[in-house]
Amino acid sequence: MKYSLLFSHILVLQVFDVTPFMDEHPGGDEVLLAVTGKDATNDFEDVGHSTSAKEMMSKYCIGDIDSSTIPTKRMYVPPQQASYSGKENFL
Repeated sequence: MKYSLLFSHILVLQVFDVTPFMDEHPGGDEVLLAVTGKDATNDFEDVGHSTSAKEMMSKYCIGDIDSSTIPTKRMYVPPQQASYSGKENFL
């Protein structure tokens, strides 16, 4: 099974196959598994990885995603509730 992560860097989205690195990851494989299939950029940046860790990433990069192909997020619009006049019998 492959474990891919998505990282976004200034309008460039990159996908990484971290499968070969699972056993070697200093934080354990569960850290990588928790962000598999998601944008792991914030998780990666929040840890404060070393320069050498950031340089190591290039070896696991398996491709780029064209950001123009990603659908825009829709804002949440709450459903309209039926009006209640207080005269209805709910028994």
